[in-house]
Amino acid sequence: MRNLIQQGLALRELLRERILTLDGAMGTMLQQANLTADDFGGAHLEGCNEYLVISRPDVVSEIHRKYLEAGSDIIETNTFGSTPVVLAEYSLGERAREISRVAAELARQAADKFATPAKPRFVAGSMGPTTKAISVTGGITFETIITSRPAG
Repeated sequence: MRNLIQQGLALRELLRERILTLDGAMGTMLQQANLTADDFGGAHLEGCNEYLVISRPDVVSEIHRKYLEAGSDIIETNTFGSTPVVLAEYSLGERAREISRVAAELARQAADKFATPAKPRFVAGSMGPTTKAISVTGGITFETIITSRPAG
């Protein structure tokens, strides 16, 4: 917890000094990797970009590395759809916490490799809007969206 507090203070100080840059679109970079169903862990998981932190962590780490080499101060975790409600579409809903944790660890490892005292690197958790619409035809309620987060 102390390290998180120190990181938060360092981030605030840097924001007072200069504009910080954030990485780009993880999904676009994953598409450019021309991954196959096997890369995702099989046809039933194809398209589940979040599961790539388990099935192909090397690909996710390489994307983090490219953004850090390009000068990003902050990289995002590969967790845009890492909620139980989204991951349930791939029968992975109960693994949301594990997948999110691994994604955060990969991003932190990459950031630490590039961090220097003069240029610290930070990790931000990415949260997408899910794949559900809260409407009459959306098939999900506001309450379900609110409670659909990794357990723990």
